[in-house]
This record gives sequence, structure tokens and C-alpha cells, in this order.
Amino acid sequence: MRSFLGRDILSLKEFERNEFFRIFEIAKELEPIARNRRNSDMLAEKTLVTAFYQPSTRTRLAHEAAMHRLGGHVTGFADAKMTRAGDFYQESIKDTVKMLEFYGDVIVMRHFQQGAPQEAAKWASIPVINGGDGWGEHPTQILTDLYTVLQEKGRIDGLNWLAVGDMRMRTMHSLGYALTQFDCPITFVSPPEMSLTPEFKTELQQYSLDFSEAEHVEQAIGKADVILVEPVVQPDYTKSRDEREGDADLTPPNYKITRELLTTKAKSDAILLHSLPRMDEIPADVDITHWSRYWQEAFNGVVMRMALLALILGATE
Repeated sequence: MRSFLGRDILSLKEFERNEFFRIFEIAKELEPIARNRRNSDMLAEKTLVTAFYQPSTRTRLAHEAAMHRLGGHVTGFADAKMTRAGDFYQESIKDTVKMLEFYGDVIVMRHFQQGAPQEAAKWASIPVINGGDGWGEHPTQILTDLYTVLQEKGRIDGLNWLAVGDMRMRTMHSLGYALTQFDCPITFVSPPEMSLTPEFKTELQQYSLDFSEAEHVEQAIGKADVILVEPVVQPDYTKSRDEREGDADLTPPNYKITRELLTTKAKSDAILLHSLPRMDEIPADVDITHWSRYWQEAFNGVVMRMALLALILGATE
């Protein structure tokens, strides 16, 4: 297994199976720190730099919270418009990260441009973590989802997955790549204009992922052990900020996970995941059902990122 020390986390495409489990093992060891709302001193001499060119609640704050829980420090920006990277100068990624590498020990970057974290990693002398790049990937979110499934189900292999939403999304790309390392059949449900691209399908077939597609969530929810949902009402991920005006569209019934649907069609022990934020694809009355796990998922996002930071920065091997 490759060492995580000093390693960039840019994509799950080339992640090996045992690397997933190593991260999950460390996350389990560190979980009591977050569970008991305490801080340690594992990374007391380290600093995380956040470079967020797109809005974020969970990804940015989970990384920052993880660093604080491990006793480290945080600096960075949450709005590129307030930096030279987003004002008149439009400073290049190269010039920006060549500065950021002097301010800390690891960079987590979210960018509206697909491939931007990879470009940053080319120039930075410190590790770069991809916090989401346009329509590209979102590796730390799917690591969080897999860790949540492992915690809730005790295993990942042998579970049937249902993914509902926009298949062009970065989370769906990372999910597809990740599941190639596990024995997990998956069914994708999306509007036709948001379905798996031919290129992505070809990749998944080359990696031998057992996948199928369906037109309606009702057609596949009955056999699902894990239901992962993303919105089909989406912002434009190629923009730094999508400031929509007026009312947003509503989610068509084919792609909504309602309480009635879960009660009448889903397995009683299925779990429901959502990386959030949501629109109306999961109504609020689902929150208190025994299927929902998205609040636990949010907690696990801190724990999993604690594990990643500890491994990358050498606090554990």
C-alpha cells in the first residue's frame, strides 16, 4: 500500500481497496475525539490552508473542524472575490498556490474549474486535497459516505446501492470510481439529460463496475441497501457562484424520496444518504425516519477528514 504521507488526494479513480480501509481504520481510532467534543494535539504544529473558489458549508467547515480537533491551525479564504485570485488580477492557480504553500502544510481546494486541484498539485510543494472541482470529482465526500455505510452496516461489500440525482455531478463520479473497488451493484436513476455520459459509462465498464440504469426511483428502491441522493435541481458548477433569481424548479416525482415511498417500497434496514444541501428531493418529514443517515454523515465528514489529515501530515502511518 502506498504511504499517505505528503500525498495529494485528488481523485478516487486510482485508489486501491486497502487504502480505503486504512483511512477508515484511522477514522475509527480518532472518532472518540470528535464524539466527545474534545481536541487533541496530534497536529499542533501544522496549519491547513483552505482555498475555496466556490461556496461551501460542509466541505470547508468539516476540514477546518477536523484540523482544530487535531490541535492544528487554519488559515485561508472562503470567497475568491476577496482575493487577488478573484478580483481584477485573476491571479493564476500557479501563482496563488506558490504563495499558499508558504502559509501552511496542506491545502484543501474547491474550484469551479474541473482539474484545478490537479493543476494546484503540480505547482505546490505541500499536499493538495480536492474539495470538489467543477463537474470533476469530490473524493472526500464519497470517502465520508463509504465510512458512514461501513459504520452503519458493518460492511461495504455485498450491499446494493441506488444513486438518484444528476449523474454529471462530481460526487457521482467519485462514487462510481470508489465502488469499482467493492462488490456493490449500483443502479443509477436520473433525468435523461442528466444521465451517465457515454465516456463515464465506458470507464465504469472498463473498471468492471456492476451497474444499471432506471428511469424511476420506484423501479429500484426495493432492492437497495444504500440509497444515495443528490439534487436534480442544480446550480452551474462551472461558475464561482450561481446566484439564481426567482423560485427554483421543483424535483419531479420520479426522483423524490418521500416518506410514503420509503414506507411502502424500501427495505426496512436500508439507509438514506445525502451530502447536502438539498432542495425538495428529500422532504423534511423524512429526517426523523429510521432510514435517514445524513446528519450522521455530516458528523462522519469531520472524522474522516481528521483521518486524512493525520495520515497526510504524518501524525500516523
